[in-house]
Amino acid sequence: MKELRIRVLAGVFVVAGILSWAGARLWNSLGTLPSVPVAAPIVLALIAVVLAATALSLRARLKAQRERQQDAKGVDPLMAARAVVFGQASALVAALVAGMYGGTGVFLLESLDIPARRDQAVYAGLSVLAGIGVIAAAIFLERVCKLPEDDDTGGPGTAPAA
Repeated sequence: MKELRIRVLAGVFVVAGILSWAGARLWNSLGTLPSVPVAAPIVLALIAVVLAATALSLRARLKAQRERQQDAKGVDPLMAARAVVFGQASALVAALVAGMYGGTGVFLLESLDIPARRDQAVYAGLSVLAGIGVIAAAIFLERVCKLPEDDDTGGPGTAPAA
């Protein structure tokens, strides 16, 4: 499984932001701009909390397993792999959504004197921050579940280098 690349996430964020900004300008010229839902930052923050809690739980279980504690509950490798895939998918979607709300928020900065637009800009900004929280939690989860690097120095069971 490949690691998340910050450059890919940043690229998704920037492209989504530019497209969203252009779309908001076009949509506003044709009529009314759709609103940023109040629930957007809340949902993203909840996903970030779930990812962080999963990472902390797995980290504690892996630490107990490494220290060979008597009551240590093992970590199923398939469950850890599923957690990492969930984290990676969440990070990609969060980068896309945060970029969309970021572009919309930048567009809304032009009209902060209108109270409704100011509220929408705040919701968009909070959504961007919550999206960054999801990405950070996903990267943390990935680092927790990362296997140690293989030792190429020729440990037991490996053939000597020719």
